[in-house]
Amino acid sequence: MAAPPEVTNKNLTGKYIMNKSLSDDSDDILKLQGLSWFKRRAISMFTLTLSVKHYTDEAGEHIDVEQTLSGGIKGSNEDRILDWEERGDIDDVFGAVIGKSKKVKVEEVEDEFLKSGWTEDAAAEDGLVLAVDWSDTSKTGMEWKAEMTWGFEILNGERRHARHLKFTSSNKKDGPILKRLYYDYIGPL
Repeated sequence: MAAPPEVTNKNLTGKYIMNKSLSDDSDDILKLQGLSWFKRRAISMFTLTLSVKHYTDEAGEHIDVEQTLSGGIKGSNEDRILDWEERGDIDDVFGAVIGKSKKVKVEEVEDEFLKSGWTEDAAAEDGLVLAVDWSDTSKTGMEWKAEMTWGFEILNGERRHARHLKFTSSNKKDGPILKRLYYDYIGPL
């Protein structure tokens, strides 16, 4: 389902379900993040739902994402404060990670893949969400980095929440992996 015009990067609050038929397959990224074949197969069999709460308080602008797999299986939570401060976390799937997030204008994004294809409101007025996460190598023994921009795109004539992902890993020497992930808006929280 298309996202209504009132759902923007100024207020992403709502429920979204990953559209697997439109999204790029991310198995190669999960493998480079150290997930076993069994875990990757299990993830591929389920559908991911995001419950997003977007708000501002005394600490700043927050985007808290609760992930649920089909059947009600709890996934990872993704709680972000858009202040570009580094924060560490122990993710149930990816282990020890460090990340930071902020809002940016599209012209502030250096990578062409991360900055292209957005709707005018996401690109100019509301800004994109820029999220960068990487493995806490000292704890995981892995070395990877995921750079993401979040916004809205028009795809097949419908406005959809999208994430562009640029992934690099010390185990992949021939350049980054680029993925687009698309979500159907399924309603308010």
